[in-house]
Amino acid sequence: MQNIAAIILTFNEEIHLKRCIDSILPITKEIFVVDCFSTDKTIEIAELMGAKVFRHKWENSYAKQLNWALSNLPVTSEWILRLDADEYLLPELVSEINNKIQNIPENITGIICKRRHYFLGKWIKKGTYPVKLLRLFRYGKGFCEQRWMDEHIELTEGESIEFKHDFVDYNLNNLGWWIQKHNGYSVREAIDLLDVELNLLAKNENELKLNGQALEKRKKKIKYSKMPLFLRSFIYFLYRYFLKFGFLEGKEAFLWHFLQGWWYRTLVDVKIFEIKKACGTDKNKIKEFIRIQYGVDVDVLGNESI
Repeated sequence: MQNIAAIILTFNEEIHLKRCIDSILPITKEIFVVDCFSTDKTIEIAELMGAKVFRHKWENSYAKQLNWALSNLPVTSEWILRLDADEYLLPELVSEINNKIQNIPENITGIICKRRHYFLGKWIKKGTYPVKLLRLFRYGKGFCEQRWMDEHIELTEGESIEFKHDFVDYNLNNLGWWIQKHNGYSVREAIDLLDVELNLLAKNENELKLNGQALEKRKKKIKYSKMPLFLRSFIYFLYRYFLKFGFLEGKEAFLWHFLQGWWYRTLVDVKIFEIKKACGTDKNKIKEFIRIQYGVDVDVLGNESI
């Protein structure tokens, strides 16, 4: 057991939560589940496995929920491990954390790990792997940046290092659930891209630099936002499926790259097209359109100070 507190945000995660907690039990001193009023057995499973459960209303923002947790949970550990309920650590990463974390210098405040993604039961090795994410950080030295999509952990001080081994993103819900989820994500992604293009959101004056991998990803999003609608999603699919050799991995990989790399990003562009057709580039009209048509207050994140 290490001086680590895990924070897991949940809503109806009974099919995932035990797997997630089982994977982190050997290295965590405390496990916190922040639940937004699940109606299944999520809370029961969390409590049976020794997690401390806190209920907090979901405010349509992962960043808000996680930052609330970082500010309000009774954490006594030195390190925070952030995991989603449908993620889990591989034994190799657990061993690496056990062997290394006690000897990490004080100036290192964040640890980047590699995420491998499973889709329809298959590990998709080509095209997107590995995704490198800062998921382990010293308590009080990091928070979640305020964005509608692709939120990353920002460090308030110190540097980050990269560990060798992987954690896994493996959602067990069916494909219909996945499509419905990504339809919802597409609105958030559209807002994020419109913000990159038009500066929809008020920026925090004290916004800090992201770690290197997250900053590189942000630069890619800026570049992507400047490409023509619809063409960019097609090019991105070609890049992943052919140039990154996704075509070598069978039907599951084709569906992953087609649905997540082309269909989803085309859906995002369709919503941006719809919004601009109705509003042009008038920021106030865009915000009002999104509020009325999609029930999303664009300024919720922009007005929140960190």
